[in-house]
Amino acid sequence: MIRVMIVDDHAMLRQGLITMLAVNDDFEMVGEASDGEMAVMMYEHNNPDVVLMDVLMPRMDGVTATQKIRANHPDAKILMLTSFVEDDKIKNALNVGAIGYLLKDVSADDLAKAVRAAAKGKRSLAPEAADALLRILNPTPKMGHDLTEREREVLSYMSEGLNNAEIAAKLFLGVSTVKFHVSSILSKLGVTNRVEAVALALNNNLIETKT
Repeated sequence: MIRVMIVDDHAMLRQGLITMLAVNDDFEMVGEASDGEMAVMMYEHNNPDVVLMDVLMPRMDGVTATQKIRANHPDAKILMLTSFVEDDKIKNALNVGAIGYLLKDVSADDLAKAVRAAAKGKRSLAPEAADALLRILNPTPKMGHDLTEREREVLSYMSEGLNNAEIAAKLFLGVSTVKFHVSSILSKLGVTNRVEAVALALNNNLIETKT
């Protein structure tokens, strides 16, 4: 038998989860809590194999409760449940040791599979949570991250409306060198002309505006 504890501040949702799992003869409901503080206390007495933990709750949220439980019970298997997928919440939940992250609209079959997997120490992530995790692990580089310091100087002078010869004079460079920098800037920003480059740079704070 897999001993399951359910933590959610909505009584109807707790009952719904119990009903979804009760049809499986390998699950035993060993308790339900309405907030994180109660969950921490009940864990000590009920010793569940798997906890279904709501993320957002009054008094103490699910992430904090998970952290406190796992501080005393490093092997605790806690599946987070939420109605929304937010990158920071997923990151925080996994950082404190949650073994999975599911949406509350999960099907009965998928919920049962996730609980069984958690009991065996295997992770379960909703597809939306998996996508968010990939974004966290592989963040999109900031616009203009690959511009060199010289290119930023050239771009700054471009924003003042200077042509290549005028920029060359300002930076004590050859015109051909400035032309090369301009071409590199357009390529890195993915634009086709100077006006687009300057607009993009200003919109993304890549250069400081002159006062």
